Amino acid sequence: MGTKYDSLHIFFFPFMAHGHVIPLVDMVKLFAAKGVKTTIITTPLNVPTFSKAIENAKTHRIKEIQIQTIKFPNVEVGLPEGCEHVDSIPSPNLFPAFLEAIALLKEPFEQFLFQQRPNCVVADMFFPWATNSAAKFGIPRLVFHGISLFSLSATATMTLYEPYNNTSSDSELFVIPNFPGEIKMTRLQVGNLLSKDEMSSFWKEVHESDVKSYGVVVNSFYELEKDYADLYVKKLGRKAWPIGPLSLCNKDKEDKTYRRNKTSIDDHECLKWLDSKRSNSVVYVCFGSVVRFPNSMLREIAMGLEASGQQFIWVMGKQKEDSEEWVPDEGFEKRMEHKGLIIRGWAPQVLILEHEAIGAFVTHCGWNSTLEGVAAGVPMITFPVSAEQFYNEKLLTEVLKIGVPVGVKKWTLFVGDDSVKWDAIEKAVKRVMVEEEAEGMRNRAKALAQMARLAVEEGGSSDLNLDALIVELCSLSH
Repeated sequence: MGTKYDSLHIFFFPFMAHGHVIPLVDMVKLFAAKGVKTTIITTPLNVPTFSKAIENAKTHRIKEIQIQTIKFPNVEVGLPEGCEHVDSIPSPNLFPAFLEAIALLKEPFEQFLFQQRPNCVVADMFFPWATNSAAKFGIPRLVFHGISLFSLSATATMTLYEPYNNTSSDSELFVIPNFPGEIKMTRLQVGNLLSKDEMSSFWKEVHESDVKSYGVVVNSFYELEKDYADLYVKKLGRKAWPIGPLSLCNKDKEDKTYRRNKTSIDDHECLKWLDSKRSNSVVYVCFGSVVRFPNSMLREIAMGLEASGQQFIWVMGKQKEDSEEWVPDEGFEKRMEHKGLIIRGWAPQVLILEHEAIGAFVTHCGWNSTLEGVAAGVPMITFPVSAEQFYNEKLLTEVLKIGVPVGVKKWTLFVGDDSVKWDAIEKAVKRVMVEEEAEGMRNRAKALAQMARLAVEEGGSSDLNLDALIVELCSLSH
């Protein structure tokens, strides 16, 4: 590995949630592989979530990645001892307290900046104060949102024009103005933009910090959403470097397995099950690490999968706090014995999606999952819940045309809209798996996967963007 960039030192500061840590650690590995000196700033209990991935990076002759810890002030804000990660927040009502604790990290973080004077800070969007902190020491701050350029541009455009104000009801469609693709949304689907709760001032802060920052590093690739990349940079006047898909920096099986601590099922057992299936014959169902569906919704999903007649792998995640395992009905698992595999907990998603037996992915449209689906060339069945997931659904179903919606109508925080019924799920699954439009969708998905791989190879658009960013940062520090 060349070390022409080893005079550059970058701090990376991931937000304490799996969907934010995983891609940021992948990004650190990319910079380190180019010879940049990298340091991850985190809290003590978050170190194990990525230490294995970093250990593996060393075996690929990647320059050493440093980890430095800041004490997390959970007790000071009324959070229980040991609560240092979104997963460990006992109730959604305590999320504002968690953000309060995050704000208290500002001072110790500035001490690190003062002592070590890195050349750049890449901090998650959940640390809006990082822009000012870095500016105090003349250090550029790059924002990592972990979302697409489509969503970044849509949110910026909506904030600018507020088109939802011209509607007479929450379910009336409006067009996002001056935005390619004639994209229509409803107020119900952009719930977080309209809320006037304690979080709205936080989002305002995030927006202002974005505008003042040096720019945004994006987990995407130019060819996937070029109209929206151009809109963001040329029309909205922001700086952005798409350097993804970040998941593709994991080349071998072990790296792909250990993007988080451990899986609840032996990945060997899971892949062996897939090996016995025909290509494109299995539906993979997973709603990320945060969504908690009510039991009534899980029952509809189970009925829809069974009615579709398709084989499936369903990653349940952690649904209930008590130890009792949730099942749709007494006989479901028995009936599905050879048809379906249920995984409780975490699954090696990248390995599963890349398996040729997978023919479709039922997803909540979180950006990591969406991009992993794109990189694997798998068409998707879209089931958005919150955050920017309704925008990702539009990108998949209307722009890229590699997805089919189940028809979720309403943005809800973490818990999922339970108005979707089993027959809508059955219909969407069949459309992607067996109906005549399936082949066209699959071909488009495979073509995008090929583009994704080329983008991250030497001389590809993402690789060139990464080099250009590093060169620019080097020039600022001389």
